[in-house]
Amino acid sequence: MRLVELTAAGNEASDLLPVHDAGLLAELGARRAYWTVLDEGPVEQCLALLVEQPDGQWRAEHVKADAGEHAGRTEDGEALARHDGWVYVLGSHFGSKAGPLRPKRAFVARFRESAAPRLEIVRHRFALHRAVNDALAALAVTGHPAAPEPVADAVHAGFVTEALRRGTAKGKRWTAQLAPGDHPVNIEGAAFTARGTLLAGLRWPVTAAGEPILVELTGLPGLFTGGTLDVAGVYALTGTGSGPLGVRALAARADGAYDVVVGSIDALDKGSILLEHHPHARHATCRHLRFRLPDAAGAGLIAPEPVADLAPLHHVEGVSEHDGHPVYVADEDHRIALWLTGP
Repeated sequence: MRLVELTAAGNEASDLLPVHDAGLLAELGARRAYWTVLDEGPVEQCLALLVEQPDGQWRAEHVKADAGEHAGRTEDGEALARHDGWVYVLGSHFGSKAGPLRPKRAFVARFRESAAPRLEIVRHRFALHRAVNDALAALAVTGHPAAPEPVADAVHAGFVTEALRRGTAKGKRWTAQLAPGDHPVNIEGAAFTARGTLLAGLRWPVTAAGEPILVELTGLPGLFTGGTLDVAGVYALTGTGSGPLGVRALAARADGAYDVVVGSIDALDKGSILLEHHPHARHATCRHLRFRLPDAAGAGLIAPEPVADLAPLHHVEGVSEHDGHPVYVADEDHRIALWLTGP
């Protein structure tokens, strides 16, 4: 692999989504370009373009977007997905390494491709958290192998109980969406399916066997017109390696399959409640896998095919293609690490 180091606002990058709009590519003077989302700050300050110029050189451009009335009210955008002419951005819906859950991270945004996009934003007060937890709890009752491991007391206390305490003290309505026994949900990848649903890749929780979980959601575009979310399917990725492993990146392919990167359940520095509970997970490296969804949504197991072992990389957060070969973006301190494969 060949490393290209880039910078955009002194920040790290998550996800990698090719630009489709020919007018934007022409405006950029680009052979090709990819959207990425930067880790820190409100979403309108955290979009960037990774641009390949006609001479083969790369540059990063920090994109300033307009969030309107929602300016400054979101944080921690993690996943990008394309549907019906829109680029969607999902917040992590998580919290810091020791919790609590943060309502600013429970958002979905979307925009039309532009060098200065105008964002539509839905801050849904943990509606996604509630829908996912209800679906996972139903699987746990039946003992389904895609059900998550039981939530540890320390994890629940740090993320859910503490969020409830703070929200209750401030009279926040979103506290109604959090409940005893809930898992903190950490979204790291997203891709729309051919049936119009959104496939969300979870970095946490994982199954009782330590395998990554995918959740298929209906109604995500409808959130922007007052609709509601529901869960159509929950899938565990089996045979991915010694767990626990979570989803680090997810991308839809033109042939109907999906690329997924699996790896560590949390960042390697100190202070992670998840890594305190699973200390052996600290050394997990990333793997690139490929799979297809079942023809009908539901609950099931998916055995992906291996594409590449990305060791020793720990921080791969985006996957796409470049001239028919995989391309990855990794989260590195204060820089963007773009890894190119192929000739």
